[in-house]
Amino acid sequence: MTCKVPFLLTILLISLLFSAGQPVGAENWTEFRGPTGQGYSTEKNIPARWSDTENVRWKMAVPGIGWSSPVVFNGRVYLTTAVDQGTNNSLNQSLRVVCLDASTGKSVWNVEVFRQDATTTDPIHSKNSHASATPLTDGKHLFVHYGTLGTACLRLDGKIVWKTRKLKYSPRHGNGESPVLVDDMLVVSCDGADEQFVVALDRGTGKIRWKRLRPDVVNPSKFSFSTPLVITVGGEKQVVCPGTDLVIAYEPANGREIWTVKYDGYSVVPRPIYAHGLVYVCTGWSPPNLLVIRPDGRGDVTDTHVQWTSTRNIPNTPSPLMIGNDLYFISDRGVASCVDAKTGTVHWQQRVGGNYSASPVYADGKIYFQSEDGVATVIKPATRYVELAKNRFPGARTLASYAVADSAIFIRTDKHLYRIEQR
Repeated sequence: MTCKVPFLLTILLISLLFSAGQPVGAENWTEFRGPTGQGYSTEKNIPARWSDTENVRWKMAVPGIGWSSPVVFNGRVYLTTAVDQGTNNSLNQSLRVVCLDASTGKSVWNVEVFRQDATTTDPIHSKNSHASATPLTDGKHLFVHYGTLGTACLRLDGKIVWKTRKLKYSPRHGNGESPVLVDDMLVVSCDGADEQFVVALDRGTGKIRWKRLRPDVVNPSKFSFSTPLVITVGGEKQVVCPGTDLVIAYEPANGREIWTVKYDGYSVVPRPIYAHGLVYVCTGWSPPNLLVIRPDGRGDVTDTHVQWTSTRNIPNTPSPLMIGNDLYFISDRGVASCVDAKTGTVHWQQRVGGNYSASPVYADGKIYFQSEDGVATVIKPATRYVELAKNRFPGARTLASYAVADSAIFIRTDKHLYRIEQR
């Protein structure tokens, strides 16, 4: 006698076998602003409250200084840092990657990737670091970027696969833009004070696949620091790259321009987001605006594809955050906002205090805003302001954005990395 297992049951059994040993609901945080690049986590059981001791699983000193965010993959935390090789705040820096055990915080490996020479390096802004670009991982390799000082690929055991220093331009205030992976390429925006371009590197070799100069801009302050976002429109991928005075969407395969929207703004930092078929772009300094763009056009679509705009308490530095039909953001000077994502109608605006550089994160039904002076404000997503908690790391600077993984928040301060979880 034979027994025939129904087809759907067979598929279920196979999927269970492949998922065996994986934590249920576990999610890795693989790049700046997480797996979607937009600050959204599906992790559960994330605490709303903590202090320097409460709900702290571990606190680990990190050598050097860096404002890159941590990334987390399969029980390891990776972050970049710059270790001073001279007197305090010198330009002689060892540019390194640090790997920590996510469960214990203990060092797994610590590798120098580049050495920065003071004789050939420009000073940085007081709020910047020599290691501000967040690394990213594809699950097999780690890609790190230090602006004009170099870009590299490492195996997850710390072995360097390739390095390049061919991305030359004159940075203003130092580096800041993080790279993004699309297909078999690593794409980086390189918006310097002298030259502005977007470049794609072969992810396997580091060789330049394509390089596209930005159009000339009138603004005398030509530099920007934004991280690209890869989106899919009509079944085709686009790489959306904000820069000074314009945002351009590029074809990943060859770097051809798909569409462009022009504006007035420089030193653009926030990463765009994509939701409801719209791209949300903050325009940087002088003064910051929010542009909401339909990405289905061709050529210069400034006059035809901008859905709505806003100038009210728009951030210069933190990226926006989309939850459902509502858009949340916080200005550099600490005014949080919630607006209707499709119309721009303001639901509320609230001064929460402090200054802000880190981008907000959503996890476990809560929104987290991290100020520069160590204060985290936690709110409930709603069309009225509902504050759940304020948490403090006394005396700590916190300019890096969070990583969220394994039911925990990883928070980088100027001296430590914390794992915050429900205890």
